[in-house]
Amino acid sequence: MKKIRNLLLLFLVLTLINANAQEWEMLFNGKDLKGWSTKGGKATYEVVDNSIVGTAVDDNENTFLCTEKTYGDFILEMEFYVNSTMNSGMMFRALSKEDYMDGRVHGYQMEIDPSARAWTGGIYDEARRGWMYPLTRNPKAQAALRIGAWNKVRVEAIGNTINTWINDIQCSRLVDNLTAEGFFGLQVHGLYPGLGEVGDQVRWKDIKILTKDLEKYQKVEDPAVTQVSFLKNELTQWEKARGFQLLWDGKTSNGWRGAKLDGFPASGWEIKDGELTVLATDGGESTGPGDIVTTKMYSDFELELEFKITEGANSGIKYFVDPALNKGAGSAIGCEFQILDDKMHPDAKAGTMGNRTVGSLYDLITAKNLSVPGRAKQFRGVGQWNKARIVSKDGKVEHWLNNEKVVEYDRFSQMFEALVNYSKYQKWENFGRWPEGTILLQDHGDTVSYRSIKLREF
Repeated sequence: MKKIRNLLLLFLVLTLINANAQEWEMLFNGKDLKGWSTKGGKATYEVVDNSIVGTAVDDNENTFLCTEKTYGDFILEMEFYVNSTMNSGMMFRALSKEDYMDGRVHGYQMEIDPSARAWTGGIYDEARRGWMYPLTRNPKAQAALRIGAWNKVRVEAIGNTINTWINDIQCSRLVDNLTAEGFFGLQVHGLYPGLGEVGDQVRWKDIKILTKDLEKYQKVEDPAVTQVSFLKNELTQWEKARGFQLLWDGKTSNGWRGAKLDGFPASGWEIKDGELTVLATDGGESTGPGDIVTTKMYSDFELELEFKITEGANSGIKYFVDPALNKGAGSAIGCEFQILDDKMHPDAKAGTMGNRTVGSLYDLITAKNLSVPGRAKQFRGVGQWNKARIVSKDGKVEHWLNNEKVVEYDRFSQMFEALVNYSKYQKWENFGRWPEGTILLQDHGDTVSYRSIKLREF
């Protein structure tokens, strides 16, 4: 009887294994490039030893070997091998349209980055918005890549949730709903200084995909990996579980008032299409509808929002604001995450050593890329949505611009006190050290829009 039970158990196990194996569709047959075609540059692709080999040529245009079929929700696994500094990646839900940049391949890309930056497994939005999930938000994953060895990849794109793993280490945890379906593409990056040389190669093999019953096969997410969301005026379950709240509901002025008013400004601030916009007046500081502030006070917090500026615009996000300090002309008083068109607004050249440029602690500390020293701060440009993040905890404050840290300071340090004493804020006693304050969006006379304003308290 025991022997029969064991045989039945073995039969069930083999049946389950076989059923699971039958769910996978092989995207590459290991023999030729049937079902694939090349888009973009001039790099070459060939099949060698059951793997696809991409070889860099003397060309600065990115090349992609793309599936002829498109896919929506999926779980994909594959392996890749890289032994140089050549940048590469794997496109998914990618698009190529004649009416968009003459057919240039664009969309989500899981990065392969063997450089010292080490962002393999991060998510980049090719030819569109740029970095969506750099590994600045998950630095432990920077050690996942093995150069000169085969690396195992897993990408899960289910609904608006996109997760990546390299060698079973979770790298990205992104929520975004811009593109629901597209093709896959294997990238050989165009050659630029530091991104490889002619003849450098990347290899891929065992490329397979699941498209049915995906919930059954989802990998358990690493709870320590931060989620980054680009949903518009909406909190994810992950954010709710960690105490985030929307500071603006996307529809009304609830929770906000004029900094020098009892209520919300009657005009000059427009609520439309899920955007909160201060309209242009004369370019002056609070000479139009005036600043707006939260009706609540905050101390230790993490604030995140998106902003979009017009050409030559100036605005700011202030925190630890005391609206009662300045009832006269000008803006309310508080620490400021500067929002500015650095190229066109004269304030970028005022102040000291650039401490009035976008992302800076206004008039005190210049924004520089602290996440990747030597890399420029990542401002996406006029007319584009940029993500700002401010973290304040136990006196330590950080400014982040598009998920890369640009400012850090201790508001109770001697250095901060010295900076204040040589700034325009020296006349305000204990500036920046108040135990709590409101959050402020500034009217500086230019059209600037905000959305997805969310905060959690520590």
